[in-house]
Amino acid sequence: MYQLSREKKAHALFKRFQGNPIMTPASWPYPTNAVFNPAAAKLNNETLLLIRVEDMRGFSHLTVARSADGLTNWDIDSEPTLKADQSSREERWGLEDPRIVWLEEQKQFAVTYVSFSEGGPVVSLAITKNFQTFARLGSLLPPEDKDACLFPRRFNGRFALIHRPIVRGEAHMWISFSPDLKHWGDHRPLIMTRAAYWDCHRVGLACQPIETEQGWMLFYHGVRNTTAGAIYRVGLALLDLNSPWKVLRRSAEWVLGPRASYERIGDVGDVVFPNGAVVHKETDQLYLYYGAADSTVAVAIAKLSDCLEYLMSCPED
Repeated sequence: MYQLSREKKAHALFKRFQGNPIMTPASWPYPTNAVFNPAAAKLNNETLLLIRVEDMRGFSHLTVARSADGLTNWDIDSEPTLKADQSSREERWGLEDPRIVWLEEQKQFAVTYVSFSEGGPVVSLAITKNFQTFARLGSLLPPEDKDACLFPRRFNGRFALIHRPIVRGEAHMWISFSPDLKHWGDHRPLIMTRAAYWDCHRVGLACQPIETEQGWMLFYHGVRNTTAGAIYRVGLALLDLNSPWKVLRRSAEWVLGPRASYERIGDVGDVVFPNGAVVHKETDQLYLYYGAADSTVAVAIAKLSDCLEYLMSCPED
């Protein structure tokens, strides 16, 4: 009965916004093929999304959209906010899949994203205060690497980065550390794929780490390859608050998977791919923003306290 009740709770955590998808190529101010995989942050009492936009060549850039309630009436920048530097070997074929954290110590936002270089996908970093001007700090780690985000604070004087390198053909999540955002080391596996589970073939970070009293709440995507293609779903994990390389809990079940038509049909079907979340503490709500079928932007809503209660019922890792 305990196992069944937990599985039911996992399935019921998130409710899809009735107005999904909240943004589509048809709502864009300039021609585009797809809009998806948005990072999210709060700025000036608004919700800001930094959205991956794929153009008609198949290359991607990042564009900002803002909303007072985080659900409707989106004000989209009239042109790309952050484009690839075509003269750069690092950004040769576009920018993809950003994540955002506020670095309190530096009083700036850190944006990690994927640059498609001549050698393959690499994790890059840009710093901004207003999402109008950006300071590019370049690539952090060699290819092939994706699904990266900084933690918003240091641990024992070091910055920490979650990322997903491909090592020996395996796609696990790792954590690495740096004193200066340039030199990275102390690389450790963090969350591994699980044989036969829904996340058996690949795992990668979803939105930015969320700090709670119980620990860092981590959403991640898991991939299972089937005869009909890959299925991208979302799971939860809890990391130690002061030692984030320690995984305390991990969900056996997925908490969000492709079910709605806009999640199952698109450029890449059967995909829910969150890149950003916003926590509204006053209402105990968490808005999880995700790309649906690599084509549109959608949002699912849960109570933060329910997510934590569910996590604490999950097996200790």
